[in-house]
Amino acid sequence: MGQILKLGERQQERDAAVTPAHLAQRDFGSWTDAVEQVASALALTAIERDRNGGTAWVERQVLRESNLLKLAVPAAFGGPEVPWPTIYQIIRRFAEVDSSLAHLFGFQHLQVASVTLFGNPEQKASLLGRTVSEGWFWGNATNGLDTRTTLTWHDADGDNAAHFELNGIKSFCSGATGSDMINITAPRSADPADRVFISIPTNRAGVTVLDDWDNLGQRQTDSGSVTFDKVRVEAHEVLGPPGTAGTPRATLRTLVSQLILIEIYIGNAQGALLNAWHYTHEQGRPWFTSGVKRAIDDPFTQQHYGDLRIALRGAIALAESAARDLQHAWERGDALTAEERGLLAVTIYEAKIVAARAALDITSKIFEVMGARATAAKYGFDRFWRNVRVHTLHDSLDYKLKDVGQWVLTGDVPTPSIYS
Repeated sequence: MGQILKLGERQQERDAAVTPAHLAQRDFGSWTDAVEQVASALALTAIERDRNGGTAWVERQVLRESNLLKLAVPAAFGGPEVPWPTIYQIIRRFAEVDSSLAHLFGFQHLQVASVTLFGNPEQKASLLGRTVSEGWFWGNATNGLDTRTTLTWHDADGDNAAHFELNGIKSFCSGATGSDMINITAPRSADPADRVFISIPTNRAGVTVLDDWDNLGQRQTDSGSVTFDKVRVEAHEVLGPPGTAGTPRATLRTLVSQLILIEIYIGNAQGALLNAWHYTHEQGRPWFTSGVKRAIDDPFTQQHYGDLRIALRGAIALAESAARDLQHAWERGDALTAEERGLLAVTIYEAKIVAARAALDITSKIFEVMGARATAAKYGFDRFWRNVRVHTLHDSLDYKLKDVGQWVLTGDVPTPSIYS
């Protein structure tokens, strides 16, 4: 794996020489070198791997060895406690070259945030401390709308101590393949938000990760199904208190998740625009009646690029503002009020709607500035649109827009749920 990172370093040098600095942010503080090495390593085979699907075993290991999987772990448990705005910018950078691995990277930090928000002090010390010391890669089986899991209590029976038993199946289990630990939810009632959160080793007896993800985009996110057959769960492996709905702070998990999605949208849009920029410079042709010799001098090409850049810039600005607000809410801790949490949700929804619209538009319209030859499969430019199209269906944008409109008209903030 070290050889892959070495190749990434050389690729990083070449990328730095040709990347238009006025179009791409490349400063992640003390983590910049590590981020750029990983991004360059992922870019080496991203097109081919997207075409083939399956699990990116080598690239997952590159992430493991990068020391970046622990960024969100609080300092109290041995982590670097990197601020959320920086983590989100790194997710965007990875999504620019490899949306699937950016997804896995982002969801790693979502699982760390889940333990931080839902766990009791002993659980956090153990799970977060070992995430750092053992370099754990986290997966998830937390799809709140999939309620096919059951968690049943069994009293002590002879030499068999009291414990829970987990049965059922979960879909959309991103990152479960090859993970060390997995977060799982099980319903406690008919309300999807009323659920318990469980953290157990992925190799626990009775846990089976299925290779059944075969979707249009995000093809290496390992987002298939996981089955549970009489899986033993100890009482201390059920997170809490506070658990999933203990305080306004605990409900920040959903908003952490929503901003991960936003940055994946934006990263794909930025990757599409940068690839189009290179193509236009290197292979683009002006329209034959344009009166110019270079594609970059074609006035309509310039107009299109202006529109695309403005759409992207607006999405980035809203996303970064929302990330700063999330960081402030995170630092408020248990002092965070329900109203403050609700206003943050509105800010994030606004960013998500703008980012989704911009990303769908940009990843489609790059072909209008590149032309028909750019649709050749060898370029893989279609992957940006496919990834965004799949990801923007994660949860309803219509209901996000409705919640923003309701707040505008009434001042009522969204009620926390598994998606809001």
